[in-house]
Amino acid sequence: MDSPAGESLTVAELGAHWARYGHDLLVHDPGGPGECLVRRGELLVSRESLDPALSRLRRWVDDVEHDEDLAFARLRLRGAERDRCVDIAGEDPGVSANHVHLGSATMFGTPVLFGTGADPGPAEAVAEPAQQRWGVAVAVLDTGCDPHPWFAGRDWFEAVPEVLDADDDSEQDRQAGHGTFVAGVLLQHAPGVRISAHRVLSSLGFTDDLTVVAGLRALRRKSAARGEPVDVVLLTAGCHTAGDRCPPALRAELARFGDAVVVAAAGNHASTRPFWPAALPEVLGVAASGRGGGLAEFSNSGGWVDACAPGEDVVSSHVRLLPGSGGARRYGFARWSGTSFAAPQVAAAVAIALRDGGDRAEAARAAVRRHPSFGG
Repeated sequence: MDSPAGESLTVAELGAHWARYGHDLLVHDPGGPGECLVRRGELLVSRESLDPALSRLRRWVDDVEHDEDLAFARLRLRGAERDRCVDIAGEDPGVSANHVHLGSATMFGTPVLFGTGADPGPAEAVAEPAQQRWGVAVAVLDTGCDPHPWFAGRDWFEAVPEVLDADDDSEQDRQAGHGTFVAGVLLQHAPGVRISAHRVLSSLGFTDDLTVVAGLRALRRKSAARGEPVDVVLLTAGCHTAGDRCPPALRAELARFGDAVVVAAAGNHASTRPFWPAALPEVLGVAASGRGGGLAEFSNSGGWVDACAPGEDVVSSHVRLLPGSGGARRYGFARWSGTSFAAPQVAAAVAIALRDGGDRAEAARAAVRRHPSFGG
């Protein structure tokens, strides 16, 4: 990830940045092979593992929060054990830390808004995607999706308003508008899809295992209640873990989407280390290519990456807070970079293959053929 000056930002620096907003985060093994960012002092335990875990850990546990809907509990540790949460989790297969997931836009590469949907004057024109119906549903788990003119007139659209200024400093948060941007990339490449937006990523650019799993569960229940199957699930954030294994709660919830193709951004650490959930074998992990066609310098890569699509200087729909307006918004277009914006292009390729009659496996293969990874 890049700083405003173009220098590489460490995970520790990101954690310190978010700590200013009151988030208690811990960098485990800083700079080492097991480096990961977690919620300090939090453990996640599945329902079936809770009693045996508590029998071993009770003297260190300050509080237990049961989530019957998600079928697991969150344990909050006390005292010095709060900094040992990753090590404690590593001693028990039924226990995990609550990993922090990073959004996969270049975190400090603030998007440049260069046009609006209403204001006249010089602006780089971006054509609105065509109005089509394919009967393919794509769920986008991100920061939300604002009623940008590209979406507002479509009969499937349900606004999930972006939080633009979570810290109330009268300035737009760095990742605010991310979901609206991602949805616009998807719609440009697959104009006939029906998009279902779900907010799991904060406007500051991060989330965690618990929030993503809850968002996935809410998506499944909403889909079942409406009788509207989800064909593609798109995730644009992810995490590293101490043991380079996918967080068990995340993997278990994704396994319940067996009838959908799951697409995930590969992350922006310029690393080959597995990034979850993109590195799961059952997920299409997407890297980003740069302007010259090679792998973008910020993109993760490796044998676990399945596809690669353009991710540098991508143009899409965006929403911006109007300064001094009391919260008014303006809509336009922005230029942004990251594997977040490569992933929706691969999701679009999956949707096109489903539209053309392919089944889940065929659609995934077609998307990879269309956007092969380097060496793939």
